[in-house]
Amino acid sequence: MKTSKLEALAGIILEEDALFSLEDLCRTCALPAEELLQMVDEGIIEPLDYQQTTTQWQFAGESVVRVRTVIHLQQDLGVNLAGAALAVELLDEIKVLRKALPLG
Repeated sequence: MKTSKLEALAGIILEEDALFSLEDLCRTCALPAEELLQMVDEGIIEPLDYQQTTTQWQFAGESVVRVRTVIHLQQDLGVNLAGAALAVELLDEIKVLRKALPLG
């Protein structure tokens, strides 16, 4: 008899105009602020207004997707932060190019 393994999937639904504070992003991605600040330094995520203090920074909902992608690249493939930054940029470029392709 075969036994099957079921995995529970969890996720969040992001509104296109959702905004996250640094604290919200830490909680949502289960990362300390220091790691997120390193991602800001690498250009992986960007606050909407750098002029604000870090406690007042707001991030677009897409930042959650980018951070989680970086987490997976690091955990699953052992990619360092600079490599993950490059990979995320290339993935973004692929999305842009795919949208530019004619359908059919």
